[in-house]
Amino acid sequence: MPSSPASSPGSAPCRLEWRPSRWLQAALAALGGLAGASLLLCELPPPAAWPLALLAWVHGLRLAWREGRRRRRELVLAPAAAWQGPGGGPAGYLDGQPLQAWEVAWRGPLAFLRLLDMQGRRIRLAWWPDTLAARARRELRLAAASAGASRRRQAVAP
Repeated sequence: MPSSPASSPGSAPCRLEWRPSRWLQAALAALGGLAGASLLLCELPPPAAWPLALLAWVHGLRLAWREGRRRRRELVLAPAAAWQGPGGGPAGYLDGQPLQAWEVAWRGPLAFLRLLDMQGRRIRLAWWPDTLAARARRELRLAAASAGASRRRQAVAP
């Protein structure tokens, strides 16, 4: 019977695609409409309420349209060991450009990814439930857990 390796091989990089969320687009359009309705239902005089309501509704539609036009992004998050060690490589790649670091925050079903590129610019991406499949969500959670574990300080004195 062949013996198993003493240690497991390094984990594979996490590959994800970011795309605009249709749920977010619908929410932005709905919020614009609700903002317009709230202006009509408050005690503003009608000559002021109608133009402001129309402006709020158009702004909500404009935000939804702009969100829908954002380009898709290809993201590769390197295993934590690849970039935490001495002389480690980049933390990952966004559209082929190397990244210094990344961090994931979860707010219920939403995943927020904060990235830092090599020029020091901050990039933020958010996945809504309609844009991140269950398998990709699990892969992102595992990648974030392994990166978080490697960033922690040692539990015992050196």
